[in-house]
Amino acid sequence: MKIGVIGSGHVGGNLTRRLTAVGHDVTVANSRGPQTLRSLGGETGAETGTVEEAIQHSDVVVVAVPLVAVPDLPSELFAGKVVVDADNYYPNRDGDIPELMDGTASSRWTADHFPGARLVKAFNTIAAQHLLENGTPPGTPGRIALPVAGDDPDAKRMVMDLVDAIGFDPVDGGGLDDSWRQQPGTPIYLADRDADGVRQGLVEARR
Repeated sequence: MKIGVIGSGHVGGNLTRRLTAVGHDVTVANSRGPQTLRSLGGETGAETGTVEEAIQHSDVVVVAVPLVAVPDLPSELFAGKVVVDADNYYPNRDGDIPELMDGTASSRWTADHFPGARLVKAFNTIAAQHLLENGTPPGTPGRIALPVAGDDPDAKRMVMDLVDAIGFDPVDGGGLDDSWRQQPGTPIYLADRDADGVRQGLVEARR
């Protein structure tokens, strides 16, 4: 599968490493330009490109940037793409975003900036180093599970398959408006629970 990764920080970089390791054709990009990605590209075999190239050349696009940078991305290019929102809202970093402070799920806010995209929330509940190192084969006792939320069933299934491929049990997290249950401060955030534990945590989450 052709996958674009926008963002080369801890999460974006480690997703690039894991997705290339299982055989996907990855193009990674960041706001600073392809010349800053030579080391990551050389390490992983991923293509390096501009943000526009990473979107246009891919079937699935992972967005792993500070949430405050989302409105700066070329929104029109995401139409029709499966977009994986791996972001979290951290007010100390991202500032006051009124809609999110009023309780809107951050993935719904992101989806509103990408009209026509098939947005799925995933990869936002696990520490970046655990994302890189703690994947295990299917059926491993205690295998870490990751929730996946989205309104498009086919897009959600595609992302759930990616979660499984890189070593984690995917758990259906409901629709985008349910994805607040996997945001920072909820029981499953950074908890490394198995599938049953994630399902329990989604139920126990309180706004």
